[in-house]
Amino acid sequence: MKNLLTDNKLKGKVVCWFSGGVTSAVACKLAIDLYGIENCIGIFIDTGNEDEDTYRFKKDCEKWFGLTIQTITGLSDKFPTIESVWRHYKSLNVANGAICSSTLKRDVRLKWQKENEYSYQVFGFDIDETKRAKAMTLNYEDANPIYPLLMYGYSKKNCIDIIQREGIEIPKAYQLGFHNNNCLKTMCIQGGIGYWQKVSREMPDKFDKMAAIEHELTDLKGQPVTMLKDQSKGGGLLFLKPHPDYPNVKDISMKKGREPKPLMDCNGFGCAMNDLMPKNETIEEINFQHKLDF
Repeated sequence: MKNLLTDNKLKGKVVCWFSGGVTSAVACKLAIDLYGIENCIGIFIDTGNEDEDTYRFKKDCEKWFGLTIQTITGLSDKFPTIESVWRHYKSLNVANGAICSSTLKRDVRLKWQKENEYSYQVFGFDIDETKRAKAMTLNYEDANPIYPLLMYGYSKKNCIDIIQREGIEIPKAYQLGFHNNNCLKTMCIQGGIGYWQKVSREMPDKFDKMAAIEHELTDLKGQPVTMLKDQSKGGGLLFLKPHPDYPNVKDISMKKGREPKPLMDCNGFGCAMNDLMPKNETIEEINFQHKLDF
């Protein structure tokens, strides 16, 4: 753990990555309190796929922090929308992560890191994400990552309590029963079966749209493109809805799902698994990969 309290050798700003979720918000506030607002910079990576309430939450947090949160983006002429990323790569969620997150979050953070001077980068891993924090530290030393929530032992629930005590309304996603606040326009493609079954019940239009995108990408690629995989014995890929050309591929109506377990909030590096994919001999010890909800 870096010495948060007595570091007097700051060469650049302490970068507080604000994802739009509760954990990153509290991590940013702790860093500002520890280092001093004059030494901190807040940055939000906008994928263009966030619910409008996320921007309300961002403004509320800016007032709480006393600091303007800068916005950067990976959207461009090449990738004007998140859907354009999926279509370009004919991919959604694969073994090493979500292509949209790699392109619109991780790569954007790494570009910023390369072009700017900084002392530390603040990430909102909570007490239930210690393995992910260890993987981040081992695999991305150049980021100089620090984790204020781990320093204080805060969970996501602790963060929600802190924000509510400040009189700030938590983002809409949490109020709807989801446990991350990322990509609410399409919903998160790294959600599990229970997550997407909840979407199908409560947001059928969004469910239908994503099911149609799965089928579109499948037709473009000439083989099944899905978000989900059945990890049970004899399992395989899972469509949201049956595809007429692939009757042997199951869909989620055939599986028993659970209500969504907590997913990670994207804290300035992306939610793709390969952001933290262990690359060294401690692969088994620091395997951060969360299980999908089956």
